[in-house]
Formats: sequence, C-alpha cells, structure tokens
Amino acid sequence: MKCFAENCLRERALGQRNCSFSLKTGLHIPETESFTMSHYKLTYFNLRGRGEIIRYLFAYSGIKYEDYRIEWADWSSIKPTIPFGKVPILEIDGVIIHQSLAIARYLAKENGVAGKTPLEQALVDAIVDTIDDFMSMLPWAEKDHDVKQRVFDDLLTNTAPGLLQDLEKFLGNKNWLVGESVTWADFYWDVCSTTLLSLKSDLEDSNPNIWVLKRRVQALPAIAAWIQQRPKTIL
Repeated sequence: MKCFAENCLRERALGQRNCSFSLKTGLHIPETESFTMSHYKLTYFNLRGRGEIIRYLFAYSGIKYEDYRIEWADWSSIKPTIPFGKVPILEIDGVIIHQSLAIARYLAKENGVAGKTPLEQALVDAIVDTIDDFMSMLPWAEKDHDVKQRVFDDLLTNTAPGLLQDLEKFLGNKNWLVGESVTWADFYWDVCSTTLLSLKSDLEDSNPNIWVLKRRVQALPAIAAWIQQRPKTIL
C-alpha cells in the first residue's frame, strides 16, 4: 500500500493519473480529491535562445505546456504587456515568473533534476551560472556590425576555450556534471553549446568529454524527440 501511495503521489505531480487512497497509519487520512492539472504558458521569441532550457525541462518531464512564440515584428506592441519588459516568462495558472534561469530552476526542482541534495543543487547552480556568465557576454544587442563581429571573435577565440577547459576538468570521467544522474546543468550545457558550435564549430575539436556529455544528453529519448520536432531556427 505504501508503494502504491508513493506511486500515486509521484504520478499526481506529473499529472498522469488520478488516485484515491487511505493509509492505515493509526490516523485517518481522507481520500484525496481528483488532481487538477496546472496550465503552463511559456512566452518567448521564435528562437531557441533563453527559452530553450525551459523547453528542455518541459520535454524531459513530459508536462504539457503552451509554447507561445513571438515574432520580432510583434514585439514592440507586446513588450508593454510583459512584466519587466523581458522574455521569457512562464505563466502558471495566471501567476507569472520572469527570468529564464529562475523559471528553469523552478521546473528542475519540481521534476527532480535540480540535484538530489542541497550540496548537489548548489553545484548545479554554480555550473549553470558559470556557463551563463559567458553566454551573457555575447553581444547580441550590439548595433554596430563591425564591433559586434570583433567582440564575438574575441570571446569565441580567446575566452570560450578557457571555459570549455574548466568544464572538462570539472566533468572528468563522470557521466553527468553533478551527481549520478542527469540535472538541468547538463541540459543547459547542451543548449548553450549548440549555440556556441553554430558560431564556431571547431570548439568541438578539444575537450572531448564535454562533447560526449552533449551527445549523452541529446540521446535521452524525451530530449531526442524534442530536438527532432522543434522548429528549426538559426539561434
């Protein structure tokens, strides 16, 4: 009965089934009410970008959500309606969360890929923040084309290799960046490295273990299915 109860609670969290049960523990526990699935709506541009880590987490968890993609031509009219004027945002039953990593961290915790212990969770956050520190340096918004290209070239040639070496050393011969199972740090590495390779493909020529990790993430059935079906975009 205990296993059945635990399975029901776990499946309720994933919205997979409705369960009613009572446990004989010396206390009367009334039968639970039927579970109502939350409604999730992700709003972001028609890009991978900062929305993709969130889509990975939805894909991996199997939770249904609305993937609302904004076209750039419509952004100026939509922006004033968005809290803090930035996307992505995630609406959960009318409650809005902004900031991509805050959204991702919430979903990771809800679905068991944030790290198994507080220490693992801290290590996962540290790796995600380390990768994001570099990705945030890329001058996507620079309007001067020559300046933009020069900064991209400098970062990808002189800074990215150091980051990759550090990640390689941290990973070592482990299957996953943190702990014994996949976490959202592994997802974030795959998402960001896909963008990096689109900008400089020869980054894959060194630090072999982190590229093996990338392929390991992409081989996960739910992630592989998402990659196959997602809209094809430049970034």
